[in-house]
Amino acid sequence: MPQTRLYAGRRLRALRHGLGLNQAAMAKQLGISISYLSQIETDTRPLTATVIATLRRHHPAVMAAIEGEAPAQRMGALADALTDPVLAAPLDPDAIQRLAGERPDVADRVIALHEAMRDADARLQMMEEVLVSGTGARMPWEAVRDWFHAAGNYVDPLDRAAEALAGEIAGDVAVSDAALIRRLAAEGIAIADSADEAAPMRRFDAARGLLTINSALPPESRRFLLAHQLTATAFAGRIAAIVAGAEVGGDAGRTLLGIGLANYAAGALMMPYARFRAAARGLRHDIDRLSRRFGVSFEQACHRLSTLQRPGAEGVPFYFCRVDMAGNITKRHSATRLQFARFGGACPLWMVHEAVAIPDRILVQHAETPDGVRYVSMAKGLVKPSGSFTRNPRRYAVALGCEADQAGDFVYADAIDRAAPPTPIGISCRLCPRADCDQRAFPPADRAIEVDPAIRAVVPYRVV
Repeated sequence: MPQTRLYAGRRLRALRHGLGLNQAAMAKQLGISISYLSQIETDTRPLTATVIATLRRHHPAVMAAIEGEAPAQRMGALADALTDPVLAAPLDPDAIQRLAGERPDVADRVIALHEAMRDADARLQMMEEVLVSGTGARMPWEAVRDWFHAAGNYVDPLDRAAEALAGEIAGDVAVSDAALIRRLAAEGIAIADSADEAAPMRRFDAARGLLTINSALPPESRRFLLAHQLTATAFAGRIAAIVAGAEVGGDAGRTLLGIGLANYAAGALMMPYARFRAAARGLRHDIDRLSRRFGVSFEQACHRLSTLQRPGAEGVPFYFCRVDMAGNITKRHSATRLQFARFGGACPLWMVHEAVAIPDRILVQHAETPDGVRYVSMAKGLVKPSGSFTRNPRRYAVALGCEADQAGDFVYADAIDRAAPPTPIGISCRLCPRADCDQRAFPPADRAIEVDPAIRAVVPYRVV
């Protein structure tokens, strides 16, 4: 009988954060590579025999908790495998429970096969997208984006430190400009405003201890930049330690990761984890109401909701993205099974494209991806003013969505009829297997086409 495959990403990550170790130090303690530790922490790989032995020797309480969770883990993973819409009709829950309890060896093999199928599918998708893009090299911002994705878009030491700092400077009320400015002054940093609308949004002169902010920015953006400077200063050591243990390429990737971590901490400072999660649940994730309560922008509130992945206190798993007027996805993260195309445009049937063209209006969509998973999504078009008639404002849309079985906690789901057929969407045209879509820009990369000169449909070919 094979040994039970143990997945303990969240517990291992919580242990590392509790010990104050970066990934490099923890990997050395466990006798494995940094990349393998990263895979274990994201539940991409199970614990190895070496790691299990080391944990039993040095952290017996943690290992006992992990092993105690093994039956529930097996049941959850088996249910995930046997209810995957890619397979046949899902089995009855009682049958799944009997299989997990009576034949754990067979259950583990089914789980392993399902993991191998999903891993192969992900690798195939990545290869196809690389071929389409014409390059196999990751740019620095792609490496940083992938780092946050691998971390589950949640960075525990920064999140907890920011939450504590919020309580220190603002108590139980929203973090204000005045509170931020007072704390920055205590750090030796003064604030100035620039009347030149063409100036950068922020400029920090470290030698003079002077932060200059463009006065044309909306209040929420100004407040976020103050928070960014405070977290970048107050948490400089923590950020440097995380960057040192990250694999994001060269100097540009490390610098971008440092900026991204300061931005992450700024969001956590403005929207402290426990209070924001409780408010989000209580308001059923109504973004406008959350924005007003915490003094943040619509986009900032959406982004923060996608980071609520604290072990033992998780929020609703959301995907979040930002799309510009050209259809480029400029921000993305998914705690759901929905994955975004790494290259090229998104599905034209996805309502986020319509939202870009209609600012300040919320659109809601019930959609289904080719794997049979259904999502309820909200999208809103936003306009960032430039401060001058001579400079075009920035126009884009943000989208936030969850899997349909979580929609009861998502107020926007009230606007749709989930009994009606969902909109069939894909990742991108080159990766979508749907043969009957008349919105295609390109045929699938892995399918042949037929062209009949005697027939002209909306799409001038037939996928075979």
